[in-house]
Amino acid sequence: MIQPARRGQPLITLVLLAVLAWTFGGLHVEKVDLAQRWPQAVVIFRLMFTETEWSYTYPDLVTKLVESLQMAIVGTGIAAVLAIPFGFLAARNMSARRWAPGLGKFLLNVIRTFPELILAIMFIKAVGPGPFAGVLAMGVHAIGFLGKLYAEVVEAIDPGVVEAMAASGASRAQIIWHGLIPQVLPEFASYAIYRFEIAMRSAAVMGMVGAGGIGTPLIFAVTSRDWGRVGVILIGVILLVTAIDALSSWLRSKLV
Repeated sequence: MIQPARRGQPLITLVLLAVLAWTFGGLHVEKVDLAQRWPQAVVIFRLMFTETEWSYTYPDLVTKLVESLQMAIVGTGIAAVLAIPFGFLAARNMSARRWAPGLGKFLLNVIRTFPELILAIMFIKAVGPGPFAGVLAMGVHAIGFLGKLYAEVVEAIDPGVVEAMAASGASRAQIIWHGLIPQVLPEFASYAIYRFEIAMRSAAVMGMVGAGGIGTPLIFAVTSRDWGRVGVILIGVILLVTAIDALSSWLRSKLV
């Protein structure tokens, strides 16, 4: 006997294929002469990794990588704290007012709508070029990301603990501090660490618009076609991101 879920799979597959066909048709993708363009790309990759400019490694590369790391840490730290009230506001089980969760989700959607590079350009106009603009851009964008995840964590808490404390006469502040925070804090921290991984990748390109970090020398090297320097910068970014991924995965496994 065919289960109802499986009976619907062919229809879902056809719908997905139709959406893909409609998408490619609407993009008007021009035909690319791979025979002509591919050898050029191969030459660039060969120059990047066979004529790598190792002399650029220290102190220039290391300094900018550390700056990107600092930007990611500060930006994520700011967002991890400021996203908490947004998360509680957007959680359906945290307010008796029906409009409050909708308002919280709307604000988080608005914040997430702005790409980090657009925010970086806006903050460069406000505070000037440099790492501070990049930190603000990453922090504001991460608030929308973390706030949504925080709200989902709050909505999934065990209500029994809260009800028991309320029945025993605990104040709202005591309920939040002793009943809610212990339940949500490990997952909050886990999501913040995961967001830090993303922020580190974002910090690598913030400098392309003047917001500090390793992106600044990277865009200069690409513009000047200094592929050997581009190669050593990319190798540095890959090594740093790989180390951060491993460390954050280990930390998240200890928290949850």
